[in-house]
Amino acid sequence: MNVYLLVLFTTLCTICGQLVLKRAVDGLKPLLQTGMVDFLFGAATSPLVVIALSLQVLGYVAWLFVLSKEKLSVAFALSGSSFYLLMAAASWYFFNERLSSGQWLGLLMISGGVILVTMARQSPGIT
Repeated sequence: MNVYLLVLFTTLCTICGQLVLKRAVDGLKPLLQTGMVDFLFGAATSPLVVIALSLQVLGYVAWLFVLSKEKLSVAFALSGSSFYLLMAAASWYFFNERLSSGQWLGLLMISGGVILVTMARQSPGIT
């Protein structure tokens, strides 16, 4: 399978897992009033937390295949850049979170750096 698709799959598993986990934690907040043990027990028995962890594990399994096909520095840069951009968009869509123009600029600069890292990987003479 194409390494870029595997990176995208891994990233989407991570993002979906984090979004589900955020939803789960929002529902568990009242348990914090009764103590940390109650909160942790609620989290351990929450179906949403189990789903979130399952998505993370699925992404981790896909990441094993990514690492078998690509340099860690390149794979992580690709995953990180797409993760930041997609998570910002998903947080805006699902949780109405907003980023400032400076934060968006920072995300675009990170993405530009990732493009440079990826292009350098493909240049002849660079290993």
